[in-house]
Amino acid sequence: MKTTTKTLDQFKDKHYGKRGTNKRDELETGYNTFKIGALIHEARLEKGLTQQQLAEKVGTTKSYISKIENNLKEVRISTLQKIIELGFGGQLQLIMKF
Repeated sequence: MKTTTKTLDQFKDKHYGKRGTNKRDELETGYNTFKIGALIHEARLEKGLTQQQLAEKVGTTKSYISKIENNLKEVRISTLQKIIELGFGGQLQLIMKF
């Protein structure tokens, strides 16, 4: 039995189309939203904070933090900055590649 190894990009090209197609763009956007929520969840646990404690530091609700972490709501950059800076004591840096 022959096994063929493919990169993640090759898999996405085959099943979701090339970059720039609607189906591929939706996949990429959904992944990035999920990734942000997962990163916030992981950082919150590393800092030993509950969702309620993080929400109080940021000036939002526990429900909103939960929705972000569970990929039910997209986070605005301004809110993400508050979470990183006020909630975690970090600094948000954005990089754009073209």
